[in-house]
Amino acid sequence: QVQLVESGGGLVQAGGSLRLSCAASGLTFSSYAMGWFRQVPGKEREFLGAIIRSGSSTLYADSVKGRFTISRDNAKNTVHLQMNSLKPEDTAVYYCKVHIYWGQGTQVTVSS
Repeated sequence: QVQLVESGGGLVQAGGSLRLSCAASGLTFSSYAMGWFRQVPGKEREFLGAIIRSGSSTLYADSVKGRFTISRDNAKNTVHLQMNSLKPEDTAVYYCKVHIYWGQGTQVTVSS
């Protein structure tokens, strides 16, 4: 079955950086666009960005444009989310998604 496993979350100070990874298995990874989302308790899950199958094009939400970068390595079935200039309001659980499948999420906490 399809499995997505996020990693790389943690605690960082405002202005710092983190790189999240999402390792996929159980599907032909290079055949799918990949997306990143985040969720704060009590709020809807927020779309952050996506990357097409080849990795040659990306799309970002305004809230993270210019600070976050999505990349993928189709040889390793992995997608990354590089997060720079982090703000306390970026604190959330971060999820990757492919098709209808979600990872379990990884917590990112940004301290002020």
